[in-house]
Amino acid sequence: MKTRSVAALTAALALAPLLAAGGAGQRAVAAESGAGGSASRAEPALLHGIDLDSATIPELQARMERGSLTSSELTRAYLRRIREVDPKINSVLRTSPAALREAAASDARRRLGKARGPLDGIPVLLKDNVDTLDMPTTAGSLALAGSPPARDAELVGRLRAAGAVILGKANLSEWANFRAAKPTSGWSAVGGQTHNPYVLDRNPCGSSAGSAAAVAASLAQVAVGTETDGSIVCPAGMNGVVGHKPSLGLVSQSGVVPISAEQDTAGPMARSVVDTAIAFSVLSGHAAAGADGAFGLTEADPGTGGLRGKRIGLWRLPSLGAEVDALMTRTAERLRTAGAEVVEVTPPYQDRLAELEFPALLSEFHRDIDAYLASRRGPRDLAGLIAFNRAHPAERTCFAGQELFEQALAAPPATDPGHRARRAELKDLSRRSIDETMAAHGLDAIASPANPPAWTTDCARGDNDVIPSSTPAAVAGYPSLSVPAGFVGELPVGLLLMAGDRQDAGLLSLGAAVERRLDARRAPRYLASSASGTAVREGPHAQ
Repeated sequence: MKTRSVAALTAALALAPLLAAGGAGQRAVAAESGAGGSASRAEPALLHGIDLDSATIPELQARMERGSLTSSELTRAYLRRIREVDPKINSVLRTSPAALREAAASDARRRLGKARGPLDGIPVLLKDNVDTLDMPTTAGSLALAGSPPARDAELVGRLRAAGAVILGKANLSEWANFRAAKPTSGWSAVGGQTHNPYVLDRNPCGSSAGSAAAVAASLAQVAVGTETDGSIVCPAGMNGVVGHKPSLGLVSQSGVVPISAEQDTAGPMARSVVDTAIAFSVLSGHAAAGADGAFGLTEADPGTGGLRGKRIGLWRLPSLGAEVDALMTRTAERLRTAGAEVVEVTPPYQDRLAELEFPALLSEFHRDIDAYLASRRGPRDLAGLIAFNRAHPAERTCFAGQELFEQALAAPPATDPGHRARRAELKDLSRRSIDETMAAHGLDAIASPANPPAWTTDCARGDNDVIPSSTPAAVAGYPSLSVPAGFVGELPVGLLLMAGDRQDAGLLSLGAAVERRLDARRAPRYLASSASGTAVREGPHAQ
């Protein structure tokens, strides 16, 4: 199997500030079989002999530099797959009419030796709560389905400046799953229901459902998701892809439909850690091209050294079921075989975090959504949004409730001393839950299951999700990374890695080594249904 050294890649791509720590390797071609066994793929994603399901950005850039591939060809291939494959999963709301023009402009730059960096010419999908001036941005709601925003979100400006091709907008859970007490993840009034590409009657999880499902189905090379608590890492895990929730503040939230400025962040989703890291470098403003524009790709075989001597704390979360727990046992043994030390841990303060988080988010949502709506045509504040939903039956075709809106409207203001004390305690305990655990055991990261097996999508019941693993890093503003770990039957499960504040570089490096060792991703088969997977008790929704 070919592998590619992240250390060599990052030097050539000028990403050393992001991934210098660890020097872990990254495979260039993903296996089609992993911990869950082999499976034939129903929809091969081939372009000039390139398997888009396994090709990485560095491989595609190398081909474009050699002249054996153009961005225009790559963009057309993804647009064609959206037309042919997306009707099965309903993950893409719209494609950009400018995508092929942007691809042609990238090809022209490359012919002149002026490629802008590692994302130049690479097709990227955006979650439809990220403002774009040339396409509607709806948050899945008919209330915002009119005119596009007046300007791009700052992160979109960074993508455009890096030469990325904005392919279109991905469906999401309406209002990022912060509307109803019992929502159905992946459903919006604008886009309908997104399906899990592995088993179509199963749920894709979290509000970045369309971004994750589209990447899993090879409908874009990279997608942007957003997370308040779980909505990058749970969809990534449940759809068998990589998802990175960055440290709070590293990616601008300007122009992104909010829940809470204290927790919200956008982040990249891709089929490999190296692609995720490259996209993050652009989103966070740290990307640069190699001096020669060729990005100097180098082949190397890093072996298993990326995990040797690493200490990882395993937080098992048996509430996710015996099959997930058994997968975690196998995962720990594979990491140990590669030289890592794995110890079992239980981060403290989780019950208190669960008690405090939701009331804090209600107050912050009211403040932040009012500020955002004031910049858009349509309802001007939360009260107007509630009235809109009451007046439009299409907003209630899957689930009727908007209890969270109503509770947020009645919540204490974010200036209230009680709220401020609650948020201060949340920040303190969430950070201590990670910092104290890592210090007590001398850890490089804490690992846990990112998700249960996907539940059956059911508008009448709503979600059946339990994702407590995402909360400590989400509330603390610390980074987390979901990497494919294996399968329960046909249903993917991710391994969630988390570390301390601004430790994104080391976490991505460790994630690349974990990814290489587990080799767990395989392409979806779009099965109509499956008896695999276990039901779990209801819990907090991924936002």
